[in-house]
This record gives sequence, structure tokens and C-alpha cells, in this order.
Amino acid sequence: MYRLCIFDLDGTLLNTVYALTYVTNLTLDAFGLRHVTPEETKRIVGNGYRMQMKRALMLAGDEKLVHYEASLPIYMENFSKYCLKDVEPYDGIRELLASLKEMGVHVAVFSNKPHEQAIVNIETFFGKGYFDVVRGEQAGTPKKPAPDGAFAICQELGIKQEECLYLGDTNTDMETGLNAGMDTVGVLWGFRDREELEGCHPQYIVAHPSEVAEIVKKKNESHGRME
Repeated sequence: MYRLCIFDLDGTLLNTVYALTYVTNLTLDAFGLRHVTPEETKRIVGNGYRMQMKRALMLAGDEKLVHYEASLPIYMENFSKYCLKDVEPYDGIRELLASLKEMGVHVAVFSNKPHEQAIVNIETFFGKGYFDVVRGEQAGTPKKPAPDGAFAICQELGIKQEECLYLGDTNTDMETGLNAGMDTVGVLWGFRDREELEGCHPQYIVAHPSEVAEIVKKKNESHGRME
């Protein structure tokens, strides 16, 4: 049965593309480079802000990454100010989380977003303590798709990885869940398309959060009948 759902943050729980685009473009402005579009932002995020800025600089014309090192503190300064700009939960997410809690399923967040901003995002939109665990990028823990953070969440809650469902919207998320030995859900309301998700062969691909509640309900009812 599923006792825990671990969610990616950007593109899974919250639509953060406009905040990410705004902060990236403020950073590019410091070097007189062209802006990235929201659609381009969807393609460059997911592997941490350092990789995001590498990709953004290259898109904007700095192919040799001359401004890379200088861009990182500028990005983080801007991000600390504007990480909530135009952010909102996806339709159906609040209802999904409520359904999972009603079924007694734990909920957690594992993100490559800097940890402090991950906490700010989650507590702003869902309240402090709503999720059992929230983990952003932290020193000493490899970023996704390494499964270390997912393992740490399971250990903290005393739940086996085979009792966990991992949800995300990118190939990085699919690889994270599969690397952790967890059943994995690709969500289609986020930043990437079905083709990318299918290429990683997750156990499930869903178009709306309500489908996740049904997956968990059927799995847990089936487990109950077997006991």
C-alpha cells in the first residue's frame, strides 16, 4: 500500500514559471543579455538554480558562460525577493492533498529549489506543518535525480520506499523516483510533455490531480482486501 506521497514542487504542486522567468531575466539584465520566455524557462529548470543559470546564459547568447560565476549571487539575491511572484497552486492540488490526508497518507516535498525558498513557497500556500517533510536543495545531499533526499524523507517518517509514491513533472523527477525504487507518477499539468515523461517509463502518467487520489485509493483498497 502507499503510506507516503513525495511531491516535486515547481511544476507539480505550484506553478512557479512566472517567478522563475522574472528572476532569471532580472539576472540576465545585469549583463545586458536578452530575456528568456516562460516556455524557455520550463525547459531550463529542474536541476537546481546553477544549471538553470547556465542554460539561461547560453540561451541569451553567453555561450562561453563568461558571466556564469557572477550570475549566481545575483540570481539568489533576486530569488530571495521574488520567489513568490505570480506563484499559485495548480487546480486540483489542494483537493488531492486533502484526499490523501483523509486516507491517512503522509505527504512530503522534495525539490531542487534552494531549501529556504522551498520552505517559503510551501508555507505561504499550504501553511506551516501541512506537509510532513519539506526538503529543498541542501549542502551535503546530492540534487535530484540522486535518490538520497527521497531516502532521507522515508527514513525520517519510518516508511519503506516501496510504500511510497513519487510525483513530478520532468525527466529528472521520473529518474529520481525510479532511482529510489518507488512507484513514480508523471504529471502532465507541469513544465514538460508526455513524450519526455513516457521516455522514462514511470508506473503512471496522469493529466489531473484527482487521478492520483484514485491511484492511491485503489492500491490501498487492494492491499486491504489481501490482508
